[in-house]
Amino acid sequence: MNFLTRSGLRNVWRHHRFHPFSLESNLFRKMSSVAALAKLQDPLKALVTGSAEAGSPAYGQSEKDQAEVAEWIEKISAGEVVKPESLKDLESQLTSRTYLVSNYLTAADVALYGALHPILSQLQPPQYYSHPAITRYFDHIQNRASVRKTAESLSPAFSLVPFDLENAPKLERKADPPKEKKKPAVPAAEGAAAPAKKEKKDKKDKEAAAVSVEATEVKEEAAPAAGKAQKKEKKEKEKKPAAEKKAPAAEDAGEPVPSMIDLRVGKIVDIKVHPDADGLYIEQIDFGEETGPRTVVSGLVKYIPIDEMRDQYLVGVCNLKPANMRGVKSFAMVLCATHKDGKEAGIELVRPPAGSKPGERIYFEGAEFENATPLSQLNPKKKIFETVQPGFTTLETHEAAWVNPVTKSVHRIRTKDDVCKAPTYIGASLS
Repeated sequence: MNFLTRSGLRNVWRHHRFHPFSLESNLFRKMSSVAALAKLQDPLKALVTGSAEAGSPAYGQSEKDQAEVAEWIEKISAGEVVKPESLKDLESQLTSRTYLVSNYLTAADVALYGALHPILSQLQPPQYYSHPAITRYFDHIQNRASVRKTAESLSPAFSLVPFDLENAPKLERKADPPKEKKKPAVPAAEGAAAPAKKEKKDKKDKEAAAVSVEATEVKEEAAPAAGKAQKKEKKEKEKKPAAEKKAPAAEDAGEPVPSMIDLRVGKIVDIKVHPDADGLYIEQIDFGEETGPRTVVSGLVKYIPIDEMRDQYLVGVCNLKPANMRGVKSFAMVLCATHKDGKEAGIELVRPPAGSKPGERIYFEGAEFENATPLSQLNPKKKIFETVQPGFTTLETHEAAWVNPVTKSVHRIRTKDDVCKAPTYIGASLS
């Protein structure tokens, strides 16, 4: 490291000749960052050091920045930052930031990008849309030249993660609550007289109301029975439109449940590699619809060879909002099983039962789900898929299922004939 060479020390000493203690403190801060960096495991440590050598400021440009960099790397190496329960706090911190420390890239940013990669690389649009600040930050860091160069040398550990940001739902910003108008001050004498005036006015109003009620009762007693019936009928007619104006309950109201998701049997009738993204397939999948096959984009190139995808039957999620993937709009999602040790250990298609036909309905076992109708389209703002998805898994029998996180009840995913399965994985995550 240049700052530890004799010539380097001489130059730094000249620069700090009136502040000798700042030199000692600066070196101490940098050494603290290096010590924290040593706690990172490979290939994450290789990514951070490689990016620094490729031109990124590693440890910060000031003592304050260096202390923050060391603190962030320490937390990342301990695994605290990327725990599921910590993502909400991280989302809040990144909402107003481009980088973790100051306004430039540091080793802390590279470390956080590398730590988030195993999580972000497995998410589908509805899931990463729910963390807009983390997704924006991650995409920015992964496309920095120094980071990308090092990441590609360590591929596939830090492969480029494609995001469909064009179709991300717009963030809803809550309006500030209306300010309360201050009441004008009332002079003391006038304020004291106000209660007496009000009491006098209320008394007159009550007397007038009593006279009006008595007059009405006299008129009603004198009116014929037919007139009363007409009044009653008129009132009932006036009430009816008000009841009819009540809006019907939204079809996605209530807690997210798996039966809201539209699963169907699909068959791949054509497949090719995306011309602008070598990690994506563009598939034409027959879901038994009169409009013909749907175009579907999936990031499976590095996990399932194209020859093992052709003409295959699969399970498709068919009511996600269409997403633009590198210029190609995707109209469904292929349901896959990811090995319990992570995607690097393998991904495979979830298979419908033998003899299934394109378009055949797939549902979740259980009286509350079997006869339910899926939503026509999942609303990304409701976060239905990402709420339900953590319960998707494969049982010891390789059968695909949803496990209720509260009751622990098991609901297998099936057609009318049999249960869908992952060929080889047990305890896999389905997404």
